[in-house]
Amino acid sequence: MEKQKLKIGITGQAGFVGYHLYTTLSLDEQIELINFERSYFDDSEKLEDFVTSCDTIVHLAAMNRHDDPNVIYQTNIGLVKKIIAACESQKVTPHIIFSSSSQELKDNLYGKSKKEGKELFMEWSKSNGGRFTSLTIPNVFGPFGKPNYNSVVATFCHKVSRDEETKIINDGEVGLIYINELVEIFVHTIFNGINEDKSNKISTEVFIPPNHHVKVSELLRLLKKYREDYMEDGVFPNLENQFEKALFNTFRCYVPSSHYPVKYTKHVDPRGSFVEIARTQTSGQFSFSTTVPGITRGNHFHTRKAERFAVIQGKARIQLRKIGSDEIINYTLDGNEPSYVDMPIWYTHNITNIGDNELITLFWINEPYNPEDADTYFQDVEPLT
Repeated sequence: MEKQKLKIGITGQAGFVGYHLYTTLSLDEQIELINFERSYFDDSEKLEDFVTSCDTIVHLAAMNRHDDPNVIYQTNIGLVKKIIAACESQKVTPHIIFSSSSQELKDNLYGKSKKEGKELFMEWSKSNGGRFTSLTIPNVFGPFGKPNYNSVVATFCHKVSRDEETKIINDGEVGLIYINELVEIFVHTIFNGINEDKSNKISTEVFIPPNHHVKVSELLRLLKKYREDYMEDGVFPNLENQFEKALFNTFRCYVPSSHYPVKYTKHVDPRGSFVEIARTQTSGQFSFSTTVPGITRGNHFHTRKAERFAVIQGKARIQLRKIGSDEIINYTLDGNEPSYVDMPIWYTHNITNIGDNELITLFWINEPYNPEDADTYFQDVEPLT
């Protein structure tokens, strides 16, 4: 008998944290994701259908910024009340996981909305026997954060990658957590809520501490070095430090698509030609492939690996598509002018020989292939229609 899948819904699934949590959970065959749209909050019937369909609801939807702080407060409290009303109307008690914020300890209306929203869910849990978990989250950084909105990291990555002016207003130390690390905590909380004895404490508060501490000036220094070494000279930094690897992977996702393809310097003499593929300050794996005309390789994505495709002979089309998006980025590379394209994490990608002759492609990836932990997920760049 096939095991029943765990049904999970995420309010705010299109947001920064929501995107990463949704796409990560979509890789788990034990899970069925229940779609959520912001409009459900204004349609009681759809919201009731949503809460009824879920074993677990991760409530991420919230307003962070507005000219009027009272609007932030009223909006966030209102969203919590609507979820509670829908659950009570349908007499269902899904495990609700609430993303609170370290701001709840500060004197502002956003923090107040988080604190009081948590208290409302705790009261619902006590009155209805539903399981509730509050995760108080520190500052989060990672790919696809909105500049001037999600974090100073997002703002600096956006500006530095475009060589725009950056200013440090307060050079204090910031405590951060990388989005992949935060998602791991959410996933653990989801499965822990299913596996634990429900007779245990039904309301749980978890305060997640930041696990990376860095001064703002040091953060900016690292990002500017990535621009100089990586964008200007094509050099990969040392990726052994976990924070710096996370920061670099984040930075790479802000590099404008117009930056690629990057042309190599081709050195020619009577013996032939020489092209330096990549200089690196870290370990990695270099490889090459030959591909006959008309054949496509790839159609997969990675969640942590840094990878480069370099065409040195023949003609190729490289395609990329961000997971969850329909937009396809196309690049044409020609071995007569050797060039490369780097693959951002969470972008499925492929390479096709579109020429009449054999295609030679060199590949570099920052970690040797491990079949037990391949970090390779197959998904067509061009979805089947």
